[in-house]
Amino acid sequence: MDEIIKINTNERGEVNVSARELYQALEVRKSYRFNQWFETNAKQLIEDEDYRCVDITTQQNQYGGIKTIQDYSLTVDAAKQIAMMSGTEKGKQVRMYFIEVERAWNSPDQIMARALQISKLKLESKDKLIAEMKPKALFADAVDTSENSILVGQLAKLLRQNGVDIGQNRLFTWLRDHEYLGVRGEQRNLPTQKSMDLEVMETKTRTVNNPDGSVRTTNTPKVTGKGQIYFVNKFLQEKGDVA
Repeated sequence: MDEIIKINTNERGEVNVSARELYQALEVRKSYRFNQWFETNAKQLIEDEDYRCVDITTQQNQYGGIKTIQDYSLTVDAAKQIAMMSGTEKGKQVRMYFIEVERAWNSPDQIMARALQISKLKLESKDKLIAEMKPKALFADAVDTSENSILVGQLAKLLRQNGVDIGQNRLFTWLRDHEYLGVRGEQRNLPTQKSMDLEVMETKTRTVNNPDGSVRTTNTPKVTGKGQIYFVNKFLQEKGDVA
């Protein structure tokens, strides 16, 4: 049986048809624009039961431009109804095609093949979800240590606990190379404007009384709670960036 229109299966085992592909298969383009055609036929359908809106991407021109357009995902029953309502010979052919496909799908071999396809889609969906959730998991792992500002050396220890091979000196170098700490003069190893804007580092100023009665001021870079989360996630996502 030749494929007239593609029938898709999602991870829940639901089958659907693209309204735009059905529109092309019925060959009604000369009579109606797609939006007008679908609006007319949708009057007999129930949204979210017989169809739902979806966005699809299509090539805009020969230079590879891509644009997003609206489509509708139809149930097979809805697609059969629209084909029948067209009242044309082509509509009859498309409707019979759907009926033949449904018969074929009820064979034991096709049921098994469909079950395997659904399992594959579920696994792919699960892998995608894990990838999306990973940064959130890293975030959560770092939250416990995010209540107070810590020294750069303590951040290096935190990173090592999370599997990043780096010590205090190398971390200072990395922070300078990536413009989180100053490089020269009095600003060396002090938070840069970039760090201040991101709120990931701060300067702790302390006044020290010397034995001779004089007073000196020390400035120490510290990593904020937000910075601990920021740097742990950044290093774990980009391990290859650490020498």
